[in-house]
Order: sequence, then C-alpha cells, then structure tokens
Amino acid sequence: MQIQLNGEACSLDHPLSVTELLERMGLTGKRLAVELNLEIVPRSEHAQTRLAEGDRVEIVQAIGGG
Repeated sequence: MQIQLNGEACSLDHPLSVTELLERMGLTGKRLAVELNLEIVPRSEHAQTRLAEGDRVEIVQAIGGG
C-alpha cells in the first residue's frame, strides 16, 4: 500500500490506523498534529482513523522554544 507521508512516498505492508503509524515512527506521546488528505485528525480519532491507498498524511511536531 502506498501513501504520501510528509511529501514523500511511503510503502506500508497493510492498512494502519493513525495511532499505529505514529507508533511505528516513534512519535507516541509527542505533541503533534496529523493531517489526512488536507483535514486535521483530532487526537481522539487517531485510533479509529484508518489509512488507505493513496492517502496524503502530514505530521507536524510541536517544538517549544523560549
């Protein structure tokens, strides 16, 4: 299965949820925003939101500064 992840082609063995994708990327527990096909996915919906062939996913991590 092919998706676009942060503008790059990404191949997945099988459909994943947003939560599973974040776990694979080592981003669990981080402050971030996930956009799927130009729509923000609320954190409360990550587990039930499944990725499909051709989806475009953007993940932006919040970085604190001071």
